[in-house]
Amino acid sequence: MTFTALIIDDEPDIRELLEITLSRMEIGCTCVGDISSAKASLMNRQFDICLTDMKLPDGDGVDFVAYVQEHWPQMPVAVITAHGNMETAIQSLKAGAFDFLSKPVDLVLLRSLISSALKLSVAESASTIELIGQSEEIKNLRTRIAKVARTQAPIYIYGESGTGKELVARMIHEQSSRCDKPFVPINCGAIPTELMESEFFGHAKGSFTGAYADKQGLFSLAEGGTLFLDEVAELPAHMQVKLLRVLQEKKVRPIGAKQENSTDVRIISASHKSLTAQLNQGEFRNDLYFRINVIQLDIPGLRERKEDIALLAAHALKKILKSSNLENKTLSKEAMGLLKNYSFPGNVRELENILERAVAFCDGDEIDSSHIETQDVTMAGYEGDVSSIIENFSPEYHLDSYLEDI
Repeated sequence: MTFTALIIDDEPDIRELLEITLSRMEIGCTCVGDISSAKASLMNRQFDICLTDMKLPDGDGVDFVAYVQEHWPQMPVAVITAHGNMETAIQSLKAGAFDFLSKPVDLVLLRSLISSALKLSVAESASTIELIGQSEEIKNLRTRIAKVARTQAPIYIYGESGTGKELVARMIHEQSSRCDKPFVPINCGAIPTELMESEFFGHAKGSFTGAYADKQGLFSLAEGGTLFLDEVAELPAHMQVKLLRVLQEKKVRPIGAKQENSTDVRIISASHKSLTAQLNQGEFRNDLYFRINVIQLDIPGLRERKEDIALLAAHALKKILKSSNLENKTLSKEAMGLLKNYSFPGNVRELENILERAVAFCDGDEIDSSHIETQDVTMAGYEGDVSSIIENFSPEYHLDSYLEDI
């Protein structure tokens, strides 16, 4: 057998069920009933995956996950929790568990989990997306992306508009065991409220007026892969309830369908708004917040990593020239100086837009300061809230031009 698994559970029936299931997948198994025996087994041989119960006679599963992370970080650990015990499951994910299963164990989900975990070593070299920059903030972010990509934990990405939240989500997906499955992005603020349930979960033919055929939902389209919920703070209350249930039960029921279907989808969500503030204002559910925000990644604004501007500008300029089939153009020292001293309220997206316009205005080989058009506005404290911008800036400010940038 090509792969080996360590199974830890004090219930013989559960150990036997797991061993039979994994053996049929041609995975060799070592079964033990407590943590001390598991540690002894780990000292004697190498395993490709570990499945452990959370409640064991001589210790807690969360502590064991942390122990494995310290000594054998390359081995994915999946935990088995009591039905409905989401708090324990989330604690294990925070400690570094690959994923979790609830009792009674769904064998379809178990096989899917095992297959995903065993693909991790292949996925590590699969990413084609690059996060440009050499600042400490970006180096730390790249390190965190690599770590969280090895788990199935739900990720919440926080950052201002234009910082690259979807780029980070795609990097996590491409470095994960799900890299060969779909990455499905959706802007939660762009779906009409009355269509949300159908968009997310699908519907059966005839389930409502206008349902002329069966429709696949986003969870179905992302099956086996990653569903990226951009601007998750815009979800209305009724959809927050429905999304929470899907994440807890790992089952989806299309509108009008008679039965639920198991779903295997990783959730990555993002927002330019503070979910903590939304939580405090009663606009976001407490239980959903803790379910999607198991691990949080904060993306720094461009003004916080100005040493990366030259690299980003060179990369963006090269891409713009290539897509436009134009000859080589360079940035003058004066033009680069303007960019380095600008606050970039629209962040990386605004930088790309500024360079797009500069290329269009520049007839020669060098882009100088006269070709650089910026809005000299500091956005600190606004968190992308356009209404607060309107209230605080003078009537002379050209809002249409700013909106084009962001």
